[in-house]
Amino acid sequence: MRNTTLLAFLAVWTLAAAPPANVPAKAKMDAERIARITPRLQSFVDKGTIAGAVGLAARHGEIAYFDAVGYQDLEAKKPMRKDSIFQIMSMTKPVTAVGIMLLLEEGKLALSDTVEKHLPEFRGQWVIESRSADGKSRAMKRPGRAITIRDLLTHTSGLSYGPPEGAAELNQKMHLTLAEAVHLYSQQSLDFEPGSRWQYSNMGIAVLGRIIEVAADQPYEKFLEDRIFKPLGMKDSFFFPPPEKAGRIAMVYKLENGKLKRSGGDILGGEAANYRQGAKYPAPEWGLYTTAADLHAFYQAILSGRKILSRPTIDVMTSLHTGDIEPAGHSPGMGYGLAWTVVRDPLGTLQLQSKGSYGHGGAFGTQGWVDPAKDLIGVFMIQRSGGGDPGESKAFMNMVGAAVE
Repeated sequence: MRNTTLLAFLAVWTLAAAPPANVPAKAKMDAERIARITPRLQSFVDKGTIAGAVGLAARHGEIAYFDAVGYQDLEAKKPMRKDSIFQIMSMTKPVTAVGIMLLLEEGKLALSDTVEKHLPEFRGQWVIESRSADGKSRAMKRPGRAITIRDLLTHTSGLSYGPPEGAAELNQKMHLTLAEAVHLYSQQSLDFEPGSRWQYSNMGIAVLGRIIEVAADQPYEKFLEDRIFKPLGMKDSFFFPPPEKAGRIAMVYKLENGKLKRSGGDILGGEAANYRQGAKYPAPEWGLYTTAADLHAFYQAILSGRKILSRPTIDVMTSLHTGDIEPAGHSPGMGYGLAWTVVRDPLGTLQLQSKGSYGHGGAFGTQGWVDPAKDLIGVFMIQRSGGGDPGESKAFMNMVGAAVE
């Protein structure tokens, strides 16, 4: 008991006594508060809730905090590095959406386009009108209108989460091409009338990836590489790991009976140490590998309105599109823009984000956000499967927000 009390005291003392960080004056962030972040992240490693983490915060175009703690491979005791590569899961969605908006700016599609205009296999869809009490039967009808690209971007299309029957192993084996997978998705009935409700849909974002392929006449992952990654200098961003970068990829862990254990082949993308060998499916909804620095470059381009998209396009993307639809997001006070979560009311500011802030999280615990009112960017990277949040990302977000002068 005395040892536990002593450790707790030392942890608090370390946080309070951390020397001021070297923060660029232009960033206008409190150096003493910034200096508390690394010891706090290290405390999660010491407690055993995460193997390691990378955090980055930038303001007014200057990086105010960038550090790594713990391990990217716990068994091998391989230290986490600032350039460690992470599977960012659903943080991929806004990147896919930017691909769509690039094609919009070129006049190759419109947000109001029906999906079937670009993918004819979506013609003649059905919507579920009602279900029996036991769930064994359902009545079907034709939807009042066809689903649109905007419906897919806002998760209001009626498409289910996915993948459907017939592709149950796709999330692990990634054995189908994007065209093959989306053809299966097109044969699924809609859960509700397009535009009437919000329902998070991986299938819907995958369909956007296929629309990119058709409209650009180029593989989805190659289009993103040529039009987003290369122009922004995102040199460590990819969907299928090149062998020379495998050694920098962080392993994925899960909490089991209070202890960290290496996640197995049942997670998205399969066993992390297999590096998706033989995969065909790029997973526009969750498939991107990247680093904190690459994500910072991406968010900075969106925040500044330079390099890849125009300011009017970004403003449309990051505006609230779900209106009064409830729920419209995974937490109170949030709504949806075009594949971005958007803070819409005071409940959404509990992590010290301003109204109008936008970003996205990922299934393995990653988080990224942009706060235009504060000219602030935050990136938090861990690799833990199984859901749940003991508080690491919230702690990071609150500490970054509190450091703003």
